Amino acid sequence: MRIAIRVVLAVALPAVLFSVWWFATANSTNFYMPPLREILRIFPDVWTGDRLRTDVLPSLLRLAGGYTLAVVTGIALGVLVGGNRAVRAVLEPVLEFFRAIPPPVLVPVIMLFAGIGDTMKVVVIAAGCVWPILLNTVEGVRAVDSVLADTCRSYRITGLARLRHLVLRGASPQIAAGMRQALSIGIILMVISEMFAASNGLGFAIVQFQRGFAIPDMWSGILLLGLIGLVLSLLFRLVESRALAWYHGLRRAQRGS
Repeated sequence: MRIAIRVVLAVALPAVLFSVWWFATANSTNFYMPPLREILRIFPDVWTGDRLRTDVLPSLLRLAGGYTLAVVTGIALGVLVGGNRAVRAVLEPVLEFFRAIPPPVLVPVIMLFAGIGDTMKVVVIAAGCVWPILLNTVEGVRAVDSVLADTCRSYRITGLARLRHLVLRGASPQIAAGMRQALSIGIILMVISEMFAASNGLGFAIVQFQRGFAIPDMWSGILLLGLIGLVLSLLFRLVESRALAWYHGLRRAQRGS
């Protein structure tokens, strides 16, 4: 029941915005702002099975690859930095320097080393997604309950057992928050990376529509991009609610008391 309520709340605002878009453009004669009904009419003609396979699927695979790389790198480096004061003192200034660089600016640089293929696009996505995961992991590891840490030390729970049951479990709510932020960043960088020297992908298709003055087709691509973001967000919320059920139950119990 709670999951159904969360789904309704998640789609409520998009539904309102969708309605506003419909009525605001109902009588539009602006070439660059066609009516929403026209966009919806051509949507199934534009995004056929072939185009979904040649443009949308490659984009999702690049997003999955870059996001997975960012999650693994961000959590591993975050545990290292957050759990070791000396390492944090050495790496923190460097990390802050690179974090301040906007990922889209790195696209030309990454192209020099990784070429213009899928590797470049995956690296660009990973380079942008890693920071919220890394920083949230660092803060989550640093905030692990000291009493639980002392208990593990007393019972000589060390190594992988300590990492799994204390560090990662204690930091998991903040890690999940970083992963949620990184997902939206990844979708943005997926599109941006495909606007540079690409031959397929959702971002490539949208740019091609714009250059060919196929404005309704371009808007249909933007609409599809928003729908993909919404679906991925809902899926992430579902997985998060299952994985962190213990944490949400603890929060509800604390509020109830």
